[in-house]
Amino acid sequence: SKREIKMRKLDSTKVRPLKSEQLLRIEDHDFALRPGFGGSPIPVGIDVQVESIDSISEVDMDFTMTLYLRHYWKDERLSFRSNKNKSMTFDGRLIKKIWVPDVFFVHSKRSFIHDTTVENVMLRVYPDGNVLFSLRITVSAMCFMDFSRFPLDTQNCSLELESYAYNEDDLMLYWKHGNKSLSTDEHISLSQFFIEEFSASSGLAFYSSTGWYNRLFINFALRRHIFFFVLQSYFPAMLMVMLSWVSFWIDRRAVPARVSLGITTVLTMSTIMTGVSASMPQVSYIKAVDVYLWISFLFVFLSVIEYAAVNYLTTIEERKQLKKRGKASGMYSMDAVQAMAFDGCFHDTDVDMDLTGFSDRCEENETRAGATSSPSSDTPRIKRKRSLKGNVGRIILQNNHVIDTYSRIIFPSVYIVFNFFYWGLYM
Repeated sequence: SKREIKMRKLDSTKVRPLKSEQLLRIEDHDFALRPGFGGSPIPVGIDVQVESIDSISEVDMDFTMTLYLRHYWKDERLSFRSNKNKSMTFDGRLIKKIWVPDVFFVHSKRSFIHDTTVENVMLRVYPDGNVLFSLRITVSAMCFMDFSRFPLDTQNCSLELESYAYNEDDLMLYWKHGNKSLSTDEHISLSQFFIEEFSASSGLAFYSSTGWYNRLFINFALRRHIFFFVLQSYFPAMLMVMLSWVSFWIDRRAVPARVSLGITTVLTMSTIMTGVSASMPQVSYIKAVDVYLWISFLFVFLSVIEYAAVNYLTTIEERKQLKKRGKASGMYSMDAVQAMAFDGCFHDTDVDMDLTGFSDRCEENETRAGATSSPSSDTPRIKRKRSLKGNVGRIILQNNHVIDTYSRIIFPSVYIVFNFFYWGLYM
């Protein structure tokens, strides 16, 4: 009946669908050739949306970026009839059957098209033959970095796009919407860098064997966050330098205390310098952090040398005093303060002691005093200890060399001037 025939026509499941290859007439054309082959160069517009900057490697001097790369061109061979002027969208299976621009990334090390859950490729064809070809790509490319101001540096990197086979006589590569062709995600952030700017530019590249090619640039500037390096490198170095100055306030005859302090600070500075160098490329020039750490290391080293000079001059002075007093060899005339510096015991009057017998005599005196002491006899000893505690400052001042006195002023002053000069120069 007529009603059954009408219902059969309205049932779309009974109609054999038209293949996209037949609709686009792919079999009627040779898509190995570019559109308009033999004529003027085909214009191919590009726009990019940067999804993320995944990593920046100082050691490898490269960066990794994930982006959406979109191509725009017109191929009249793909035009088709459409009553409603609607476009057709395809996935990656049609890409291998038509002509697409052969854009590649200059100076790239690794790159891949995302394929989860399927290959992230989209092709959209309009009735008049205009084509939109979009890819989601992650690419690692070289960035020529200058570390002379590290870690107070700003790095300028660029991702460069260019046609591999078609020079400017066959293909004209350009930014589709000018400076607005490059867009970025608002939430892009890096742990060690602050992204200052993104910009798009274009130029030409010449190859001696194949000619001139259009090249597009994605430029971005990265300024390093300094706070991490202040906590990990600069602040510990400052503390080690200031800790080495404690040696100037220790008695010049306390050899173990001053030597161990100097060696400890030197070794700690060496560890800090090694840790910073391990995370950096082995460049042949001096970095800003190297200047700071090496000068800090020099201050620490000079504090050790300063005590060596103090100890040497003290020995010479004592020998001169010994000759003047005409004492026998191996015996020294010392006052109570000098004797205490050697054996750790306080003496009320000037004593004549053998240098090798200080510790033995001190222990002997303490043992004898403990055996024969009584509550009434301990009172003078307690008074002596109290008087010693009250005169510690005077004792230390009297036993310091003149070099220690000047070092307390010169070392901090020069280091403060150096810090002002350093931060003023590199900031």
